[in-house]
Amino acid sequence: MKARRTPWWYYVIALILGLFAGAMLVKLTEHSTYTLVGAPWMVSGLLVILGLVVLCLSWQVRRYAKGDLKELDMNRAVQTLVLAKSLGVAGAALAGWYGGQLAMSLMHVDAEFYGDAAVECAVAAVICLLDMIVGIVGEYWCQLPPKEGPEHPKTKEIQRRRELAAASGAATNTTHEERTATERR
Repeated sequence: MKARRTPWWYYVIALILGLFAGAMLVKLTEHSTYTLVGAPWMVSGLLVILGLVVLCLSWQVRRYAKGDLKELDMNRAVQTLVLAKSLGVAGAALAGWYGGQLAMSLMHVDAEFYGDAAVECAVAAVICLLDMIVGIVGEYWCQLPPKEGPEHPKTKEIQRRRELAAASGAATNTTHEERTATERR
């Protein structure tokens, strides 16, 4: 399986869409009795824990790739890669979500509710940006070196040298046989 790196523009699109959705949420619920503005502190805490877990798992895959760790389940490495990729994109979207709420809440910061929501959203947005960075770094760390199978560049080079040696050896043997046959005549 060959996994490709997440393109940079995925993060930008997720951030922009999150920013738009967060701003629209505040705008739509400005005059409502029900509001979803802000981020509970528990959410920010869980996002920090999730980022630390992905960072630790990615670090273990990196140690394996560098040769410091002798054994690692390949399924775990792939799952860590998928987790890092999703954390990066989700972190970007959530950073935009909380950033949009923050931008719209700053207009009403003089009200106590919006002041508290602005602080919560600022903290959550920073944590989500850090999670996005952890996801990008974790994805980079999860790159495993290719196994030395038939597709590996070193294996291809070794095979090419063997074929050249065999071809030149066959040519040398033919020349030697021709000389021997000529000498016998």
